[in-house]
Amino acid sequence: MLKLAFLLIGPKSFRSRWHVIAIVGVLLIGLGLALAAGMSGIIAALTYAALGVAFIAGGLVTLLGGLSAAGGADRRLALVKAGGAIVAGVLVLTSPLLSDWALALPFAVVFAADGLNRVAAAHVFRVRGWGLFALYGAAELALSAMILAGWPLPRDSNTPLCVGLFLGLSGWLLLRLGLMLRTLEDEAAILNLPIFSSRGWYDNAPVLVGDDPAPRTQHDRPLVVRIWTAVGSAAAPVDRRPVLDRYVAAIDRNGVVSTGHSALELAPDLYISHYPAVEVDRSSVSILTALRAGAENDVAGRFLPSYAEEVADWQPADASVELWHYDLRRLRAFWAGYRQDNTYNLANRNCSVVVASALDATLEGALATRFPWLKLAGLLMNPDVWMASLIRSRANSMSWTPGFVLDYARALSRIVDRPSLSWTERFRGFVKQLRSGNDDMETAAS
Repeated sequence: MLKLAFLLIGPKSFRSRWHVIAIVGVLLIGLGLALAAGMSGIIAALTYAALGVAFIAGGLVTLLGGLSAAGGADRRLALVKAGGAIVAGVLVLTSPLLSDWALALPFAVVFAADGLNRVAAAHVFRVRGWGLFALYGAAELALSAMILAGWPLPRDSNTPLCVGLFLGLSGWLLLRLGLMLRTLEDEAAILNLPIFSSRGWYDNAPVLVGDDPAPRTQHDRPLVVRIWTAVGSAAAPVDRRPVLDRYVAAIDRNGVVSTGHSALELAPDLYISHYPAVEVDRSSVSILTALRAGAENDVAGRFLPSYAEEVADWQPADASVELWHYDLRRLRAFWAGYRQDNTYNLANRNCSVVVASALDATLEGALATRFPWLKLAGLLMNPDVWMASLIRSRANSMSWTPGFVLDYARALSRIVDRPSLSWTERFRGFVKQLRSGNDDMETAAS
Protein backbone atom coordinates (compact mmCIF):
# COMPACT_ATOMS: atom_id res chain seq x y z
CA MET A 1 0.00 0.00 0.00
CA LEU A 2 2.81 2.40 0.87
CA LYS A 3 4.71 1.58 -2.32
CA LEU A 4 1.68 2.25 -4.52
CA ALA A 5 0.92 5.54 -2.72
CA PHE A 6 4.49 6.79 -3.17
CA LEU A 7 4.44 5.69 -6.82
CA LEU A 8 1.27 7.67 -7.58
CA ILE A 9 2.48 10.81 -5.82
CA GLY A 10 5.93 10.45 -7.35
CA PRO A 11 9.48 10.76 -5.99
CA LYS A 12 9.85 14.47 -6.79
CA SER A 13 7.44 15.35 -4.00
CA PHE A 14 9.44 13.39 -1.42
CA ARG A 15 13.07 13.37 -2.58
CA SER A 16 14.04 16.42 -0.52
CA ARG A 17 12.13 14.99 2.46
CA TRP A 18 13.74 11.57 2.44
CA HIS A 19 14.96 12.05 6.01
CA VAL A 20 11.38 12.58 7.24
CA ILE A 21 10.29 9.30 5.65
CA ALA A 22 13.24 7.49 7.24
CA ILE A 23 12.51 9.00 10.67
CA VAL A 24 8.83 8.02 10.46
CA GLY A 25 9.96 4.52 9.53
CA VAL A 26 12.21 4.31 12.59
CA LEU A 27 9.37 5.55 14.82
CA LEU A 28 6.98 2.95 13.41
CA ILE A 29 9.55 0.20 13.94
CA GLY A 30 9.96 1.34 17.54
CA LEU A 31 6.19 1.48 18.08
CA GLY A 32 5.76 -1.95 16.51
CA LEU A 33 8.44 -3.47 18.73
CA ALA A 34 6.91 -1.86 21.79
CA LEU A 35 3.45 -3.20 20.96
CA ALA A 36 4.79 -6.67 20.20
CA ALA A 37 6.58 -6.63 23.55
CA GLY A 38 3.30 -6.01 25.35
CA MET A 39 3.33 -2.25 25.86
CA SER A 40 0.07 -1.05 27.37
CA GLY A 41 -1.44 2.35 27.96
CA ILE A 42 -2.97 5.11 25.95
CA ILE A 43 -0.57 4.81 22.99
CA ALA A 44 -1.52 1.18 22.46
CA ALA A 45 -5.23 2.00 22.82
CA LEU A 46 -5.01 4.84 20.29
CA THR A 47 -3.09 2.64 17.85
CA TYR A 48 -5.68 -0.13 18.06
CA ALA A 49 -8.54 2.38 17.70
CA ALA A 50 -7.05 3.97 14.58
CA LEU A 51 -6.37 0.62 12.89
CA GLY A 52 -9.74 -0.82 13.90
CA VAL A 53 -11.69 2.17 12.56
CA ALA A 54 -9.69 2.15 9.32
CA PHE A 55 -10.38 -1.56 8.70
CA ILE A 56 -14.08 -1.25 9.52
CA ALA A 57 -14.57 1.88 7.37
CA GLY A 58 -12.98 0.22 4.37
CA GLY A 59 -14.96 -2.97 4.96
CA LEU A 60 -18.27 -1.10 5.14
CA VAL A 61 -17.61 0.72 1.88
CA THR A 62 -16.79 -2.56 0.16
CA LEU A 63 -19.81 -4.25 1.78
CA LEU A 64 -22.26 -1.59 0.58
CA GLY A 65 -20.78 -1.77 -2.89
CA GLY A 66 -21.11 -5.55 -2.95
CA LEU A 67 -24.72 -5.46 -1.72
CA SER A 68 -25.65 -2.89 -4.35
CA ALA A 69 -24.08 -4.84 -7.19
CA ALA A 70 -25.74 -7.52 -9.28
CA GLY A 71 -25.11 -11.16 -8.46
CA GLY A 72 -21.97 -12.83 -9.66
CA ALA A 73 -18.38 -13.66 -8.81
CA ASP A 74 -17.38 -10.03 -8.24
CA ARG A 75 -20.16 -9.55 -5.73
CA ARG A 76 -19.20 -12.67 -3.80
CA LEU A 77 -15.55 -11.64 -3.73
CA ALA A 78 -16.49 -8.10 -2.60
CA LEU A 79 -18.57 -9.50 0.26
CA VAL A 80 -15.77 -11.83 1.36
CA LYS A 81 -13.23 -8.98 1.33
CA ALA A 82 -15.63 -6.71 3.20
CA GLY A 83 -16.32 -9.36 5.82
CA GLY A 84 -12.62 -9.96 6.36
CA ALA A 85 -11.88 -6.25 6.81
CA ILE A 86 -14.79 -5.72 9.20
CA VAL A 87 -13.92 -8.77 11.30
CA ALA A 88 -10.30 -7.63 11.50
CA GLY A 89 -11.37 -4.15 12.61
CA VAL A 90 -13.78 -5.47 15.22
CA LEU A 91 -11.13 -7.83 16.58
CA VAL A 92 -8.63 -5.00 16.96
CA LEU A 93 -11.17 -2.66 18.58
CA THR A 94 -12.64 -5.22 20.98
CA SER A 95 -9.48 -7.13 21.76
CA PRO A 96 -9.50 -6.06 25.45
CA LEU A 97 -12.99 -7.61 25.84
CA LEU A 98 -12.50 -10.89 24.02
CA SER A 99 -11.19 -14.16 25.36
CA ASP A 100 -7.72 -15.31 24.44
CA TRP A 101 -9.09 -18.12 22.25
CA ALA A 102 -11.54 -15.80 20.42
CA LEU A 103 -8.57 -13.62 19.45
CA ALA A 104 -6.24 -16.49 18.63
CA LEU A 105 -8.44 -18.34 16.14
CA PRO A 106 -9.08 -15.56 13.56
CA PHE A 107 -5.44 -14.44 13.53
CA ALA A 108 -4.28 -18.04 13.18
CA VAL A 109 -6.69 -18.69 10.29
CA VAL A 110 -5.57 -15.56 8.42
CA PHE A 111 -1.87 -16.38 8.80
CA ALA A 112 -2.42 -20.03 7.87
CA ALA A 113 -4.45 -19.19 4.75
CA ASP A 114 -1.96 -16.59 3.54
CA GLY A 115 0.98 -18.85 4.35
CA LEU A 116 -0.48 -21.78 2.42
CA ASN A 117 -1.19 -19.51 -0.55
CA ARG A 118 2.40 -18.22 -0.59
CA VAL A 119 3.96 -21.66 -0.26
CA ALA A 120 1.72 -23.09 -3.01
CA ALA A 121 2.39 -20.13 -5.33
CA ALA A 122 6.14 -20.40 -4.73
CA HIS A 123 6.07 -24.12 -5.53
CA VAL A 124 4.01 -23.73 -8.72
CA PHE A 125 5.45 -20.55 -10.20
CA ARG A 126 9.07 -20.81 -9.02
CA VAL A 127 9.55 -17.06 -9.46
CA ARG A 128 12.86 -15.31 -8.92
CA GLY A 129 13.63 -15.72 -5.21
CA TRP A 130 10.86 -18.28 -4.83
CA GLY A 131 12.68 -19.82 -1.88
CA LEU A 132 12.23 -16.58 0.08
CA PHE A 133 8.51 -16.51 -0.78
CA ALA A 134 8.18 -20.09 0.44
CA LEU A 135 10.14 -19.27 3.60
CA TYR A 136 7.89 -16.30 4.25
CA GLY A 137 4.82 -18.52 3.87
CA ALA A 138 6.34 -21.15 6.14
CA ALA A 139 6.99 -18.45 8.75
CA GLU A 140 3.30 -17.47 8.59
CA LEU A 141 2.29 -21.10 9.09
CA ALA A 142 4.64 -21.37 12.06
CA LEU A 143 3.23 -18.15 13.53
CA SER A 144 -0.30 -19.52 13.09
CA ALA A 145 0.64 -22.69 14.99
CA MET A 146 2.31 -20.64 17.74
CA ILE A 147 -0.78 -18.47 18.15
CA LEU A 148 -3.07 -21.49 18.46
CA ALA A 149 -0.73 -23.30 20.84
CA GLY A 150 -0.17 -20.26 23.04
CA TRP A 151 3.57 -20.98 23.04
CA PRO A 152 6.11 -19.50 23.46
CA LEU A 153 3.96 -16.38 23.94
CA PRO A 154 0.65 -16.46 25.82
CA ARG A 155 -2.52 -15.98 23.79
CA ASP A 156 -3.21 -12.55 25.30
CA SER A 157 -0.19 -11.33 23.35
CA ASN A 158 -1.75 -12.19 19.96
CA THR A 159 -3.19 -8.77 19.13
CA PRO A 160 -0.13 -6.75 20.24
CA LEU A 161 2.14 -9.14 18.34
CA CYS A 162 0.17 -9.00 15.07
CA VAL A 163 -0.37 -5.23 15.18
CA GLY A 164 3.27 -4.75 16.14
CA LEU A 165 4.40 -6.86 13.17
CA PHE A 166 2.22 -4.85 10.81
CA LEU A 167 3.58 -1.52 12.06
CA GLY A 168 7.15 -2.76 12.24
CA LEU A 169 7.16 -4.07 8.65
CA SER A 170 5.56 -0.82 7.44
CA GLY A 171 8.26 1.14 9.27
CA TRP A 172 11.01 -1.01 7.75
CA LEU A 173 9.63 -0.31 4.27
CA LEU A 174 9.53 3.44 4.97
CA LEU A 175 13.07 3.43 6.33
CA ARG A 176 14.39 1.64 3.24
CA LEU A 177 12.37 3.88 0.92
CA GLY A 178 13.63 7.05 2.55
CA LEU A 179 17.27 5.98 2.30
CA MET A 180 16.80 4.92 -1.34
CA LEU A 181 15.12 8.19 -2.32
CA ARG A 182 18.17 10.02 -0.98
CA THR A 183 20.30 8.63 -3.80
CA LEU A 184 17.67 8.36 -6.57
CA GLU A 185 18.67 10.46 -9.58
CA ASP A 186 16.22 13.08 -10.82
CA GLU A 187 15.92 11.33 -14.20
CA ALA A 188 15.16 7.88 -12.80
CA ALA A 189 11.69 6.53 -12.09
CA ILE A 190 10.85 5.39 -8.57
CA LEU A 191 10.27 1.96 -10.13
CA ASN A 192 14.06 1.67 -10.53
CA LEU A 193 14.43 1.31 -6.75
CA PRO A 194 15.24 -2.21 -5.49
CA ILE A 195 12.02 -2.45 -3.46
CA PHE A 196 10.10 -2.58 -6.76
CA SER A 197 12.41 -4.88 -8.70
CA SER A 198 12.14 -8.32 -7.08
CA ARG A 199 10.60 -9.89 -10.23
CA GLY A 200 12.51 -7.88 -12.83
CA TRP A 201 9.27 -6.39 -14.16
CA TYR A 202 10.59 -2.83 -14.06
CA ASP A 203 13.89 -3.35 -15.85
CA ASN A 204 12.51 -0.97 -18.49
CA ALA A 205 11.30 1.68 -16.05
CA PRO A 206 11.76 5.10 -17.69
CA VAL A 207 14.92 7.16 -17.26
CA LEU A 208 14.01 10.55 -18.71
CA VAL A 209 16.72 13.03 -19.65
CA GLY A 210 15.72 16.67 -19.90
CA ASP A 211 12.43 18.35 -19.13
CA ASP A 212 9.23 17.54 -20.99
CA PRO A 213 8.52 20.56 -23.23
CA ALA A 214 4.77 20.09 -22.81
CA PRO A 215 4.05 18.09 -19.64
CA ARG A 216 0.47 16.90 -19.26
CA THR A 217 -1.21 14.35 -17.07
CA GLN A 218 -4.82 14.81 -18.24
CA HIS A 219 -5.45 14.07 -21.90
CA ASP A 220 -8.28 14.30 -24.41
CA ARG A 221 -7.89 10.67 -25.51
CA PRO A 222 -8.10 7.77 -23.08
CA LEU A 223 -5.57 5.08 -22.32
CA VAL A 224 -7.62 1.90 -22.76
CA VAL A 225 -6.89 -1.35 -20.96
CA ARG A 226 -8.45 -4.20 -22.94
CA ILE A 227 -9.08 -7.56 -21.29
CA TRP A 228 -10.04 -10.93 -22.71
CA THR A 229 -11.11 -12.75 -19.55
CA ALA A 230 -10.24 -16.43 -19.14
CA VAL A 231 -13.91 -17.45 -19.23
CA GLY A 232 -14.77 -15.09 -22.07
CA SER A 233 -12.02 -16.47 -24.29
CA ALA A 234 -12.67 -20.15 -23.51
CA ALA A 235 -14.48 -22.04 -26.27
CA ALA A 236 -16.86 -23.97 -24.00
CA PRO A 237 -16.05 -23.48 -20.31
CA VAL A 238 -17.05 -26.18 -17.84
CA ASP A 239 -18.80 -25.56 -14.53
CA ARG A 240 -17.73 -22.25 -13.06
CA ARG A 241 -15.04 -21.96 -10.38
CA PRO A 242 -15.38 -18.25 -9.59
CA VAL A 243 -11.98 -17.44 -8.09
CA LEU A 244 -9.88 -19.63 -10.41
CA ASP A 245 -11.85 -18.60 -13.50
CA ARG A 246 -11.62 -14.92 -12.55
CA TYR A 247 -7.96 -14.69 -11.66
CA VAL A 248 -6.08 -17.70 -13.06
CA ALA A 249 -7.55 -19.76 -15.91
CA ALA A 250 -10.68 -21.47 -17.22
CA ILE A 251 -10.80 -25.02 -18.58
CA ASP A 252 -13.19 -26.01 -21.35
CA ARG A 253 -14.86 -29.38 -21.90
CA ASN A 254 -11.94 -30.57 -24.00
CA GLY A 255 -9.42 -29.93 -21.24
CA VAL A 256 -7.97 -26.87 -23.00
CA VAL A 257 -6.84 -24.13 -20.61
CA SER A 258 -7.70 -20.50 -21.37
CA THR A 259 -5.70 -17.86 -19.51
CA GLY A 260 -7.19 -14.87 -21.34
CA HIS A 261 -5.23 -11.89 -22.63
CA SER A 262 -4.42 -8.26 -21.75
CA ALA A 263 -3.52 -5.31 -23.97
CA LEU A 264 -3.09 -1.55 -23.64
CA GLU A 265 -4.16 0.87 -26.37
CA LEU A 266 -3.56 4.56 -26.92
CA ALA A 267 -5.09 5.43 -30.26
CA PRO A 268 -4.00 5.92 -32.92
CA ASP A 269 -0.39 4.80 -32.76
CA LEU A 270 0.46 2.94 -29.55
CA TYR A 271 -0.63 -0.62 -28.85
CA ILE A 272 0.95 -2.86 -26.21
CA SER A 273 0.16 -6.53 -26.68
CA HIS A 274 2.68 -9.32 -26.05
CA TYR A 275 1.95 -12.83 -27.28
CA PRO A 276 4.00 -16.01 -27.82
CA ALA A 277 5.22 -16.42 -31.39
CA VAL A 278 4.14 -20.07 -31.30
CA GLU A 279 0.99 -20.99 -29.40
CA VAL A 280 1.73 -22.52 -25.98
CA ASP A 281 0.33 -26.02 -25.35
CA ARG A 282 -2.86 -25.31 -23.39
CA SER A 283 -3.55 -28.79 -22.02
CA SER A 284 -4.07 -28.88 -18.26
CA VAL A 285 -0.95 -31.02 -17.79
CA SER A 286 1.42 -28.91 -19.89
CA ILE A 287 0.16 -25.62 -18.48
CA LEU A 288 1.38 -26.52 -14.97
CA THR A 289 4.89 -27.02 -16.28
CA ALA A 290 4.71 -23.80 -18.31
CA LEU A 291 3.69 -21.80 -15.22
CA ARG A 292 7.21 -21.99 -13.81
CA ALA A 293 8.82 -18.60 -14.22
CA GLY A 294 12.36 -19.86 -14.88
CA ALA A 295 14.34 -19.23 -18.04
CA GLU A 296 13.63 -22.81 -19.19
CA ASN A 297 10.12 -21.63 -20.12
CA ASP A 298 11.26 -18.57 -22.09
CA VAL A 299 10.01 -18.62 -25.68
CA ALA A 300 10.08 -16.21 -28.57
CA GLY A 301 7.25 -13.68 -28.51
CA ARG A 302 5.61 -11.25 -30.88
CA PHE A 303 4.04 -7.82 -30.45
CA LEU A 304 0.62 -7.48 -32.03
CA PRO A 305 0.28 -4.23 -34.00
CA SER A 306 -3.26 -3.03 -33.23
CA TYR A 307 -6.53 -3.88 -31.53
CA ALA A 308 -8.33 -4.05 -34.88
CA GLU A 309 -5.94 -6.72 -36.16
CA GLU A 310 -6.18 -8.62 -32.89
CA VAL A 311 -9.98 -8.67 -33.10
CA ALA A 312 -9.82 -9.79 -36.74
CA ASP A 313 -7.43 -12.59 -35.82
CA TRP A 314 -9.28 -13.70 -32.67
CA GLN A 315 -12.25 -11.97 -31.02
CA PRO A 316 -13.14 -8.65 -29.32
CA ALA A 317 -12.13 -8.05 -25.72
CA ASP A 318 -14.96 -8.64 -23.28
CA ALA A 319 -13.90 -5.95 -20.76
CA SER A 320 -12.13 -2.60 -20.90
CA VAL A 321 -11.09 0.26 -18.61
CA GLU A 322 -10.32 3.85 -19.62
CA LEU A 323 -7.80 6.12 -17.89
CA TRP A 324 -7.56 9.83 -18.70
CA HIS A 325 -4.66 10.85 -16.45
CA TYR A 326 -1.29 9.44 -17.49
CA ASP A 327 2.20 10.51 -18.52
CA LEU A 328 2.56 9.89 -22.26
CA ARG A 329 6.32 10.45 -22.25
CA ARG A 330 6.87 7.83 -19.57
CA LEU A 331 4.60 5.37 -21.37
CA ARG A 332 6.45 5.71 -24.66
CA ALA A 333 9.83 5.44 -22.93
CA PHE A 334 8.76 2.26 -21.14
CA TRP A 335 7.38 0.65 -24.31
CA ALA A 336 10.44 1.59 -26.36
CA GLY A 337 12.64 -0.23 -23.84
CA TYR A 338 10.40 -3.27 -23.32
CA ARG A 339 9.94 -4.08 -26.99
CA GLN A 340 13.70 -4.40 -27.55
CA ASP A 341 13.36 -7.95 -26.20
CA ASN A 342 10.49 -10.12 -27.45
CA THR A 343 11.08 -12.95 -24.92
CA TYR A 344 7.79 -14.35 -23.63
CA ASN A 345 7.36 -16.28 -20.37
CA LEU A 346 3.87 -17.39 -19.35
CA ALA A 347 4.47 -16.67 -15.65
CA ASN A 348 6.99 -13.84 -15.67
CA ARG A 349 6.93 -11.90 -18.96
CA ASN A 350 3.47 -12.24 -20.36
CA CYS A 351 0.76 -10.00 -21.79
CA SER A 352 -0.55 -9.00 -18.36
CA VAL A 353 2.89 -8.31 -16.89
CA VAL A 354 3.69 -5.76 -19.59
CA VAL A 355 0.29 -4.04 -19.27
CA ALA A 356 0.52 -3.79 -15.46
CA SER A 357 4.11 -2.55 -15.67
CA ALA A 358 3.16 0.00 -18.31
CA LEU A 359 0.34 1.28 -16.09
CA ASP A 360 2.74 1.71 -13.18
CA ALA A 361 5.26 3.48 -15.42
CA THR A 362 2.80 5.93 -16.94
CA LEU A 363 0.99 6.70 -13.65
CA GLU A 364 4.11 7.61 -11.67
CA GLY A 365 3.53 11.08 -10.28
CA ALA A 366 -0.06 11.24 -11.55
CA LEU A 367 -1.14 12.61 -8.15
CA ALA A 368 1.86 14.90 -7.59
CA THR A 369 1.05 17.83 -5.31
CA ARG A 370 2.59 20.61 -3.25
CA PHE A 371 1.14 18.92 -0.17
CA PRO A 372 2.41 15.34 -0.49
CA TRP A 373 1.86 14.38 3.15
CA LEU A 374 -1.85 15.22 3.02
CA LYS A 375 -2.17 13.34 -0.25
CA LEU A 376 -0.31 10.37 1.24
CA ALA A 377 -2.66 10.27 4.24
CA GLY A 378 -5.68 10.43 1.93
CA LEU A 379 -4.41 7.59 -0.24
CA LEU A 380 -3.72 5.37 2.75
CA MET A 381 -7.39 5.77 3.77
CA ASN A 382 -8.69 5.11 0.24
CA PRO A 383 -10.30 1.65 -0.19
CA ASP A 384 -9.29 1.62 -3.85
CA VAL A 385 -5.64 1.90 -2.82
CA TRP A 386 -6.12 -1.02 -0.43
CA MET A 387 -7.67 -3.06 -3.24
CA ALA A 388 -4.98 -2.19 -5.77
CA SER A 389 -2.22 -2.94 -3.25
CA LEU A 390 -3.72 -6.33 -2.41
CA ILE A 391 -3.81 -7.19 -6.12
CA ARG A 392 -0.18 -6.09 -6.55
CA SER A 393 0.86 -8.30 -3.62
CA ARG A 394 -0.93 -11.35 -5.02
CA ALA A 395 0.47 -10.78 -8.51
CA ASN A 396 3.99 -10.44 -7.12
CA SER A 397 3.79 -13.83 -5.42
CA MET A 398 2.16 -15.49 -8.46
CA SER A 399 1.98 -13.55 -11.72
CA TRP A 400 -0.08 -10.85 -13.35
CA THR A 401 -3.15 -12.33 -15.06
CA PRO A 402 -5.94 -10.66 -17.07
CA GLY A 403 -8.25 -10.90 -14.04
CA PHE A 404 -5.73 -9.16 -11.80
CA VAL A 405 -5.06 -6.47 -14.44
CA LEU A 406 -8.78 -5.81 -14.88
CA ASP A 407 -9.37 -5.20 -11.17
CA TYR A 408 -6.11 -3.26 -10.86
CA ALA A 409 -6.96 -0.95 -13.76
CA ARG A 410 -10.44 -0.31 -12.39
CA ALA A 411 -9.03 0.63 -8.99
CA LEU A 412 -6.37 2.89 -10.54
CA SER A 413 -8.98 4.58 -12.70
CA ARG A 414 -11.02 5.49 -9.64
CA ILE A 415 -7.89 6.77 -7.88
CA VAL A 416 -6.27 8.92 -10.56
CA ASP A 417 -9.25 10.07 -12.64
CA ARG A 418 -11.39 11.21 -9.71
CA PRO A 419 -9.00 12.57 -7.03
CA SER A 420 -11.14 15.62 -6.15
CA LEU A 421 -14.54 13.93 -5.91
CA SER A 422 -16.36 13.84 -2.60
CA TRP A 423 -16.51 10.57 -0.71
CA THR A 424 -20.16 10.13 -1.74
CA GLU A 425 -19.39 10.65 -5.42
CA ARG A 426 -16.37 8.34 -5.19
CA PHE A 427 -18.54 5.67 -3.57
CA ARG A 428 -21.14 5.93 -6.37
CA GLY A 429 -18.38 5.42 -8.92
CA PHE A 430 -17.08 2.48 -6.91
CA VAL A 431 -20.51 0.81 -7.00
CA LYS A 432 -20.83 1.53 -10.74
CA GLN A 433 -17.49 -0.14 -11.40
CA LEU A 434 -18.54 -3.19 -9.40
CA ARG A 435 -21.78 -3.38 -11.35
CA SER A 436 -20.02 -3.15 -14.68
CA GLY A 437 -17.59 -5.83 -13.55
CA ASN A 438 -20.47 -8.15 -12.74
CA ASP A 439 -22.05 -7.45 -16.13
CA ASP A 440 -18.74 -8.37 -17.81
CA MET A 441 -18.56 -11.61 -15.89
CA GLU A 442 -22.17 -12.53 -16.59
CA THR A 443 -21.70 -11.78 -20.30
CA ALA A 444 -18.55 -13.87 -20.42
CA ALA A 445 -20.28 -16.79 -18.74
CA SER A 446 -23.32 -16.77 -21.00
